[in-house]
Amino acid sequence: MRIWGKERTIVGVVGDIKDTPSDHESKPALYFPYAQQPQREMIFAIRADVAPLSLAESARQAVRGIDAELPVANLRPFEEVAGAAVKIPRFVLMLVSVFAGAALFLAAIGIYGVMSYSVTQRTREIGIRLALGAQSRDVIRLIAAQGMKMALIGVGAGLIGAYAMTRFVETLLYEVSAADPLTLAVAISLLIAVAALACWIPVRRATKVDPLVALRHD
Repeated sequence: MRIWGKERTIVGVVGDIKDTPSDHESKPALYFPYAQQPQREMIFAIRADVAPLSLAESARQAVRGIDAELPVANLRPFEEVAGAAVKIPRFVLMLVSVFAGAALFLAAIGIYGVMSYSVTQRTREIGIRLALGAQSRDVIRLIAAQGMKMALIGVGAGLIGAYAMTRFVETLLYEVSAADPLTLAVAISLLIAVAALACWIPVRRATKVDPLVALRHD
């Protein structure tokens, strides 16, 4: 078989591989005898049941036994090699996580501020409702519905933005889809839970409004 302009004899078939830890998909691989396609350097992997670096001197001696002039350098555990390969994506994801946490915190403060202001502005209305026989659960439902409506609108806008950023996010993920349903469901549940918590204090305050005080509220 002719490969890269040279006649090659196929002696076996191997499966696709992920050449580096950062590869997202398996790719076809070709292996050639070193004598036919020599390289400037070679990489060996040693499987060990003990601490990998404890075998460093034994590895050097084994290489010297073949050729005393061959240098042996950059002996590292595989965990360190894999960590170096994903260092940049991991750092980017850490930054994204920090900004996402900050955005979630600011969103919670914003919802709380809006709800607190809304309750203050509607104090007279709430007092009238309570004076006319409305139950606390009715007031809770009224105020909470307003806050959750804003939260759901925000979640919808966030989902649109998430799908728009799919291509960028996919380059940072490993064996996880950027539109993974479980991940989106967890994120949505977390946002709704935070929104509900941000609404809770103003809602609780609304149920404790004294109708007489509320009716005198300007």
